[in-house]
Amino acid sequence: MAGQIPQDFIDDLLARVDVVDVIDQRVTLRKSGSNYSACCPFHNEKTPSFSVSQTKQFYHCFGCGVSGNAIRFLMEYDGMHFVDAIESLADSVGMEVPRNAQASQARDNAKPLYTLMESIAAFYQSQLKDSPAAIDYLKARGLSGEIAKRFAIGYIPDGWDTLQQHFPNEDPAMIKTGMLIKPDGGKRPYQRFRNRIMFPIRDSRGRVIGFGGRVMDNQEPKYLNSPETPLFHKGSELYGLYEARKSAQDNGSIIVVEGYMDVVALAQHGIDNAVATLGTAANSQHSQILFKTVPTVIFCFDGDRAGRAAAWRALQATLPCLQDGRDAHFLFLPDGEDPDSVVKATGAAGFNDLMSGRIPIIDFLYQHLSSDLDMKSIGGKAHLSEKAKPLLATIPAGVYKQLAMRRLESLIGLSMGSEKKEHAAPKAPVRMQRDESGLTPMSRAVLLCLQHPSVAHQLQAQEREISPLLPGADVLLKLIEYCNSDTSISTARLLERFSQSDKHPYLVKLATKQYWPDSRELNEETAIREFLHCIQRLQERSKKTLTEKVELSARQGLLGIVRR
Repeated sequence: MAGQIPQDFIDDLLARVDVVDVIDQRVTLRKSGSNYSACCPFHNEKTPSFSVSQTKQFYHCFGCGVSGNAIRFLMEYDGMHFVDAIESLADSVGMEVPRNAQASQARDNAKPLYTLMESIAAFYQSQLKDSPAAIDYLKARGLSGEIAKRFAIGYIPDGWDTLQQHFPNEDPAMIKTGMLIKPDGGKRPYQRFRNRIMFPIRDSRGRVIGFGGRVMDNQEPKYLNSPETPLFHKGSELYGLYEARKSAQDNGSIIVVEGYMDVVALAQHGIDNAVATLGTAANSQHSQILFKTVPTVIFCFDGDRAGRAAAWRALQATLPCLQDGRDAHFLFLPDGEDPDSVVKATGAAGFNDLMSGRIPIIDFLYQHLSSDLDMKSIGGKAHLSEKAKPLLATIPAGVYKQLAMRRLESLIGLSMGSEKKEHAAPKAPVRMQRDESGLTPMSRAVLLCLQHPSVAHQLQAQEREISPLLPGADVLLKLIEYCNSDTSISTARLLERFSQSDKHPYLVKLATKQYWPDSRELNEETAIREFLHCIQRLQERSKKTLTEKVELSARQGLLGIVRR
């Protein structure tokens, strides 16, 4: 989808928005020297280590290492997809996002649908105010007017055509959004939801994309969700995520429960970091979305057989998402209880007491796999190993995976090679000499180009003749080209050009690294002098590389003659 938005537009957008303004709307920034600082919104800390550079249009946390431009911040902080972040920033500065014809048509078609869904949500809220029975039901469930307003809870009276009466001439759009059902045989459409408490479902941008409706008596089905529509895909959405995001980021964790009322009841008692799946099992897409928001996900299930089966499915979906820095836990409630009933009976304190007994995902993994095995026998231990291997293989390589392997080794009493990587083969010798900071002249030149793009303007055409055989030469030459084609380009915009490249993580490190090991400031004049010095050394290395290549070719040619 990113490919549908021209790079020129992204460059122009990043040139118009100010990353300081974007972040300051969500996190309070304070001036700190030439930059702005705050406590990092992506990890808990008491001393500010989150720095935002207005000159570079770039943020970086020296604590947890997160960094990026205004687009990346919206993706990480607000949980937006790339295209949504682009659209949000474009709206803020009055720009229209260009698309190819098909994408543009789809976007134009969706706009009135979003507007309609917002209007329907407002209508449901107005109907709640006029329904004493619905108000009494919510009060009986322990919900206040404030919570009902926060989640935009509404009500739809009984009947078949309430929506059509209020929204005349909107039948086609309401059919498309799933609010009306069109029966076969040319009969008149009728509304999907009747005599239900209505819960709007919002996307990452806060737009209403669907609804969940709950009956107020014992009718079935108890819960009814919107169907799949152009706006709503229930397998990739979570109820309450838009409302819970800020609190979840402050807590560093999100609680995943099973129903709307669980989310709302927990919020009523001050537990604001809960979300719910929408009638589907927790899947890997859910986990990926949640881990983009917080480092820790806590799945809360009933303790009965069905709850543990659902937890096992959630575990399998979550293991492939467990990169280093992420973790997941499972909380099993007493039989017959759900978060709504627990928090109502015991308050937030009682629910938090249960939370302290949650099980780390790896512990649950081995508990589940060994539940029917005799772990005192050799056969039982061997069987556990065979059952665990394919699941452990889905965890991304890293420290987390190694620790999970070591836990298995401790359970079976046998090494499975988790420490082999500590004895890896030595790396090939580095051809370019590194200084005391560990950077080669190539890395220093790239760093200077990223942090001070104007240095590239000092090069004459002949000074750009650097051998493409040198490691990193392709990146440096591209950077120089970008800098000279746009004299006002920023660090953030340069990095965006490499966002799809495997070199992007290393470039981000260079963009945030101090040039001097002693943390001295590097002014523009010194940056130019250092850059030209690095280029001179690279040209010397290029000449030497060319000479070595010629000599090697000559030797190979001579050897060929001798052999003939």
